[in-house]
Amino acid sequence: MKKTLFIILGSLLLLYLAYFAFVYFVPYSEGTRTGELIKFSRKGVIYKTWEGEISQGISGAQIFEFTVLGGNKEAIEALRQNEGNYVKLTYVERYATFLFWGDTKYFIEKVEEARSPHFRDR
Repeated sequence: MKKTLFIILGSLLLLYLAYFAFVYFVPYSEGTRTGELIKFSRKGVIYKTWEGEISQGISGAQIFEFTVLGGNKEAIEALRQNEGNYVKLTYVERYATFLFWGDTKYFIEKVEEARSPHFRDR
């Protein structure tokens, strides 16, 4: 009886670890998005995550929501300094997310400043 229980629990643990490894190491897509950074904040009750939004349209009709993992200090600092400016975000889209990763499936890898197509002085 104990042996069967350990086999079942061990199998469930291995399945969960395999799922986690798949979600973490196999990206669904990679790419870049450019827009005006309109929101960037740290939120959450138990797990604090960095969440943000960029507007990709003139009237804010197309909003791209993203997450920055806590270990990516360079991206966090770059986003905090560029709020209200145009930025180019390099991201990885994953198949799923976990509670401790954030709200979205889009994870920012790199942040660059970009020129605004609307205002040539920025």
